[in-house]
Amino acid sequence: MLPDIEDSSRDVYSFHLAGIVPVAGQKLDFQFPWHDCLMPIANNFLAVERAIEQCAHAGCETIWIVAHREMQPILRDRIGDWIYDYSSLRQAHFKKFSPDFVLRQIPIYYVPIHPKDRDKRDCLSWSVIYGSLRAFHISKMISSWVVPDKYFVSFPYGICNLQSIFESRSLISSPKNFYMTYNGKSVRDGEYLPFTFDKEDFKKFRHVLRSGTGVYTNAHFDQETRRMTQIERLPHDQQYSARGFTLDKVFGCATLEGNNVAEAAWYYNIDNWSRYLEFLCSPQAKKLKRPKYFKYHEWNPVGVDKEDLGD
Repeated sequence: MLPDIEDSSRDVYSFHLAGIVPVAGQKLDFQFPWHDCLMPIANNFLAVERAIEQCAHAGCETIWIVAHREMQPILRDRIGDWIYDYSSLRQAHFKKFSPDFVLRQIPIYYVPIHPKDRDKRDCLSWSVIYGSLRAFHISKMISSWVVPDKYFVSFPYGICNLQSIFESRSLISSPKNFYMTYNGKSVRDGEYLPFTFDKEDFKKFRHVLRSGTGVYTNAHFDQETRRMTQIERLPHDQQYSARGFTLDKVFGCATLEGNNVAEAAWYYNIDNWSRYLEFLCSPQAKKLKRPKYFKYHEWNPVGVDKEDLGD
């Protein structure tokens, strides 16, 4: 269960916004020998890296990438252990000579999908839910003070204007949920647009995913014999239906009314080849470049100096 959040006891400086980047999910129609999140959107710039960049613009304190275990080595080799916060980079030009100024680093964690969920309910929506659950449990083991207050979801298959996200930082890190929209559509309509959620939304989303089928149907537990009766095995294509749940099915219960909503200046859905080509031919794609600050960074091993590491 996600934590209770007392709005009055938190301020913008103690607000923990955890970024969730879902990678594990249904396969798209690209049919390439690499994962769909590794599709290039610019020279030397991948779709999953753009999702991480969105988290850096949104003001996330941590970033959690949810992927299958075999995907983690290639993702970490490409992305690293941390990224600079975009806001601190903007301030560096004016405060770089200030003795108390430090460029803020956002740690990146890699969360593997649990084996019991593999090929059963590991849709893209489940990656969002499971990533937030692991972020909560791991943070709770450290301290209740570092437990996330909100979870910011950034999809690799939706590319929107970063300036719209950066200008909405105060709305994103607030007690109310935040939804990015474009032409009146949001994640409720199956679009890969950023949004935030808390523990109450987590329960609703998880309930939808748990409504999926298993292997059997019409099962009834007999109290006298202590056995399952009236068991019927479902056809193979109807088993574990949650693994095929779409975004609008899981997040369609989200409520925009009364929450923070921001309209993106532009947005492209790249979950199939035709939409991918539409984005590549757009004026925004021609201007898109890999950020200079987006480099591979590693944490130093604990208790070891750099000069002791060798080549």
